Amino acid sequence: MLSHTSIAAICLIFGVSFGAHGTAWCQAASQPSQDFYENKQIRMIIGYPVGNDYDLAGRFLARYLAKHIPGEPTIIVQNMPPAASIAAANFLYAQAPRDGTVFASFSRNMPSQALMGQANVEADPRRFNWLGATSLPARVCARWVTAPIRTPADLFTQEFIVGGAGPGSSLSILPTVFNHVLGTKFRVIQGYKGTTDTILAMERGEVQGACASYGQFRIYEQLIRDGKLVFLLRAEETPIPEIPEVPSIFDYAKTAEQRQLMRFIFSSTEFGRPYALPCGDHARGIRRGSAGPRPSGRGGEDQDGHDLSPARSPGAAGRGALPDAAGLD
Repeated sequence: MLSHTSIAAICLIFGVSFGAHGTAWCQAASQPSQDFYENKQIRMIIGYPVGNDYDLAGRFLARYLAKHIPGEPTIIVQNMPPAASIAAANFLYAQAPRDGTVFASFSRNMPSQALMGQANVEADPRRFNWLGATSLPARVCARWVTAPIRTPADLFTQEFIVGGAGPGSSLSILPTVFNHVLGTKFRVIQGYKGTTDTILAMERGEVQGACASYGQFRIYEQLIRDGKLVFLLRAEETPIPEIPEVPSIFDYAKTAEQRQLMRFIFSSTEFGRPYALPCGDHARGIRRGSAGPRPSGRGGEDQDGHDLSPARSPGAAGRGALPDAAGLD
């Protein structure tokens, strides 16, 4: 488990991935003075409702990050959940001040949605200053104990009703991909605010299950221990260490093309829970928030069990790198 000091020191890998791997389309910013942030506020925009795993991780980070930014500004968290966080990404891209006083966390799926030309995505992911991320989440589908679906094989012969939160959310993306690529029979009921809302709907009998990151189910350990919330499948090829017995949906792919399509779409997990700044004059001020020791190892949780594993900048070369300019045109 990472200590509070270690999590603060991560600063979203600001010192490493910010300075060395800024997105090519963002020009280098001028260096602000040491006292630039003194007596100022920084807004952290979270593209999800209060209680979501993005929100919990962001608020935890906000409590400690300011100590590692010159001038120790106050960090205010603002939730902007419409359109499964696409509104937050669009706001950061088109409306947020470009002076280093606003940064945001939004869906890890946004870059691939931009690549595929999703209509409501106005933001160009190449034009963000990508800071880093706090986890590399695994994604799963879970069922309520009374659901008729018992195994992934049942998904090909019976309807499975799950909650959705809009086209940009894992709640909707995973079942939609499974239906189109593999031919499963998920039925997505849209309109839920997030995983918490959907699990309440499962308890009320409105839906039979949900698909989301594994970490979002961790706060329902009692339901899991009581056998009411059961993991049905993982959307990963490799086992999840905490639940190695849960089967992979990749085992049900019949062709190499199906596997390749799912790998591409699910590669958004490489972005973790990302944080970004708009291109602007004082981006480097927050970049410098990397003082103190760095955590060792890849994994980690806060004291409440939330996954806060450090992840490198999505703008870095190699795995997780953004497509070049031609790829998004």
